[in-house]
Amino acid sequence: MSNKIAKKPGNNSVRSIIESFKWTKSSYAMFSSFILLILIIMYVWWPLVLEYFSYFRDDLPIWVQIDKLLIGIFFFMSVMIMAQADIKKDLPIILIGLAGGLVIESWGTQTEIWTYYTNERPPLWIIPAWPIASLSIDRLYRFILRLTKKIPEKIFVILHWILLPGFYVLMLFFIWPTIGKSLTMMALIFSGFLILTPKDHRSIVLVFIAGSGLGYFLELWGTTRLCWTYYTLEQPPFFAVLAHGMAAVGFWRVYKLFKIFSPKLNDLFLKKVKV
Repeated sequence: MSNKIAKKPGNNSVRSIIESFKWTKSSYAMFSSFILLILIIMYVWWPLVLEYFSYFRDDLPIWVQIDKLLIGIFFFMSVMIMAQADIKKDLPIILIGLAGGLVIESWGTQTEIWTYYTNERPPLWIIPAWPIASLSIDRLYRFILRLTKKIPEKIFVILHWILLPGFYVLMLFFIWPTIGKSLTMMALIFSGFLILTPKDHRSIVLVFIAGSGLGYFLELWGTTRLCWTYYTLEQPPFFAVLAHGMAAVGFWRVYKLFKIFSPKLNDLFLKKVKV
């Protein structure tokens, strides 16, 4: 009887979900690094921390003033980065997220599509948030992939050619005031390339959805707290939410290229060492 129960689809699905959040030896190192990073940011930019706490009022209970959305985002991302963590596999994701985040923040702030309350272009303290978000999206993507593995590939082909071109049209309208900027043209060309050269429709759609899902809460927090402000003054703009999805797709494609070329680069390196 127990063997029959174990083979039921429902039990397999539950087991698959549990395995998605399984902690490894790297999980604790990942979480410790996350906390250390936050402490370093707080130490280096201590005046910003003091400014944040200056808004707390003595006449109101602390629990009323605590930023519940920020705590929720922090808790979610902490759980995500610890799920099936593997330092060797995660390090490229972290580096790609770091570099990609710097490029995106430079584009947005230099063209003034969005501005930070500190008027930095871009602020260095926001860059580390990108690799953390990239790791969270990677875990969320794997989780959704497990849940949707029975959905036919043709569904994702259709979704790809609806969602991503739709985003591109929205992107054109949103960033049109900066169309003459070289950074904007590069963003349009790169996004167009990603859309027109799909290698895996299922993964692209799921990464786009995962990135947009997390992006909504990040943008909701940032724009409603006036940490950053878009030129349209929306809180948040729909484009910004979906832009996180497109950024995630771009990072994912770069990561796939890294996996293809890294063995060849390692072999080339070893040959040179032997010589």
